[in-house]
Amino acid sequence: MGARIGIDVGGTFTDFLLINPDGSRLVHKTSSIPSDPARAVTQGLREIAETQGLAIEEFLAGVDTIVHGTTVATNALLTRRGNRTGLLTTEGFRDVLALRDGTREEAYDNRLLPPTPIVERRDTLAVPGRVTSAGEEVTALSEDAVRAAGQLFHERGITSIAISFMHSYANEEHEVRAEQILAQEIPGAYITRSSELLAQARYYDRTSTSVLNSYVGPIIRDYIGVLTATLEEVSFKGILLIMQSNGGVTTPEGLTARAALSLLSGPASAPTAGLLEVAPHGWDRCLTVDMGGTSFDAAIVDGGRPLVKTDGTIDRWRIALPMVDIHTIGAGGGSIASVDEGGMLRVGPQSAGAVPGPISYRRGGIQPTTTDADVVLGYIAPTSFLGGEMTLDVDAARKAIAQQIGEPLGLDPTEAAAGIYEVVNVSMAAGVREITVRRGLDPRDFPIVVAGGAGPVHAAAIARELEIPLLVVPRESSIFCAAGMLVCDFRHDYVQSQQWNLSSMQTSEVTGIWASMAEQGRTTLMDEGVSTDRISFLPSLDMRYRGQWFEINVPLDESSLDSLDIAAAADKFHQIHNEQFGYHTEDTDIEVLNVRLTATGLVEGSTQPSEREGGTALDAHLGRREIWSPLHRRMVEADIYSGSSMGPGAEIQGPAIIELGTTSIVVLDEYDAVVDVSGSFVLYLRERASEMRERIQTGSTPVHV
Repeated sequence: MGARIGIDVGGTFTDFLLINPDGSRLVHKTSSIPSDPARAVTQGLREIAETQGLAIEEFLAGVDTIVHGTTVATNALLTRRGNRTGLLTTEGFRDVLALRDGTREEAYDNRLLPPTPIVERRDTLAVPGRVTSAGEEVTALSEDAVRAAGQLFHERGITSIAISFMHSYANEEHEVRAEQILAQEIPGAYITRSSELLAQARYYDRTSTSVLNSYVGPIIRDYIGVLTATLEEVSFKGILLIMQSNGGVTTPEGLTARAALSLLSGPASAPTAGLLEVAPHGWDRCLTVDMGGTSFDAAIVDGGRPLVKTDGTIDRWRIALPMVDIHTIGAGGGSIASVDEGGMLRVGPQSAGAVPGPISYRRGGIQPTTTDADVVLGYIAPTSFLGGEMTLDVDAARKAIAQQIGEPLGLDPTEAAAGIYEVVNVSMAAGVREITVRRGLDPRDFPIVVAGGAGPVHAAAIARELEIPLLVVPRESSIFCAAGMLVCDFRHDYVQSQQWNLSSMQTSEVTGIWASMAEQGRTTLMDEGVSTDRISFLPSLDMRYRGQWFEINVPLDESSLDSLDIAAAADKFHQIHNEQFGYHTEDTDIEVLNVRLTATGLVEGSTQPSEREGGTALDAHLGRREIWSPLHRRMVEADIYSGSSMGPGAEIQGPAIIELGTTSIVVLDEYDAVVDVSGSFVLYLRERASEMRERIQTGSTPVHV
């Protein structure tokens, strides 16, 4: 078995984690290249090869697997740089995208403008042809109209097309024939057929998702083509896998066909990796927070599984494919701080990005950022940033904060920097509340797993704001998503819309649909090289009380594939509804709207982090320096430690800084920290030490105070 590499392309840095056959790890970061993301990947691989004294071809000869996550599709959508896209709809439904689902995004905002269209109205063409919700043909498809639409698309230079007909989830024949005709009229076109991508009801959701898929499809196809060609040029002969937004991986060919699954896929690996971090301590739940250069992402793992949603939005457009439920806000190390016209301090969502970056990076930045504030507050050592590869300009950061933030607010530079630190922390804490409270979950019941280069600097302050007593900071926190990709399995999701009353439906119909989905999933996974003994299935049903607008996805045991227990499914629905909304009513009929199945293929090497070795805190002590204390509202002396020298059982008291080269862990005054059995750093409130330390595994047995 050879080496494995996880690669996460972010807005500021591209992260790499190399795991060698002997279990040793190498963390590497290189600056992202927004204009050519694939070049940052190969550049980073060359840099890793150089550290080992090898040519890149020789280095990659020993690599079995590369797992890659990219923001290419997301960036293309957010910047409106996707392909010009055409939409083919059912006659009478030309305005489906403009009308959306008939509701207002913000009920009380009368000035809210519609989002920027993905498809212009003149590029939306409607053709005769109609089937009922039961799949019966009412009006035959006009093939001449489809052919004329294809010719018009071709004349306009449109090569990305989405086909979305009414009720095609119940009968796909019209869409299949339309796709055949368009493929003849526009050779090489990227065509998304909604019934193939998302066979479920709710016309706007299905249409919007299909349009998004076609809008970014050619971008992903071209990017993957460049990436695979580049890797072939340097003689990579291993397996390339791509991260999906549902928390699983797939082959490049699989993602090319379902490009929308790459939207928001970057942070989707974090929940799976987070579960491995807390498992040694007996938890099957956690919150993962990832603060990078441009954004802050929060997600939940509960009951041993990342929570998934099927009603997501991106840039105000609906995407109904299953996605790990991640809440993202514009708060990162590069988030720009400013004072608005009303004299209020603002941080983000605008970001300085990789270029010019924070002022302290010496790359031409002129606006103070979160990272600049962290440097001024002493949390980041200017001489050890990125392992000493970059020296930060503290004086320039302090001067800019003084002029642009301090003077307008009447604060000295340190107080102004502390204001930036606290504002961004409150914003991130609100993001965590958003993802937990709206599901009826109490964030205080979850340990936090901290990721991102900037995450460990702010994590303790976020936890204090949320009253969360325990945090876990992985040793590879700064490249956590890259590490997470190496423990994610193949995953494919299937859905079929139905409308049944749960109490009277025929279980044989449900199990028959699941059997068909399972066969499709098994075939796909085996084509991807997964053996049958490593394939599993998770069935679920979308249910709601009769008369409700929304539905809840209810996961069921794999045994339901053979024999569905209707009473048990109802009980589980009542339980989840009660958790999310604070009530349930067993006297109301339950409706089933969608039948779902997730097919998972276990990836070789999906293992828990191995045990680490290292010295005591005394061995790792580097000295002392002043840092900002939120508790005392002033600069205080703090001990500084080398995290790489600390092994399981090493413990320290706050205030302190643990430097890891690619990030710094800030241990605030109220917290202590200990290294666990996996080498991760566990921070816990000192006042709850007895309770927390009881379950923290630092060796073969728990450590007690």
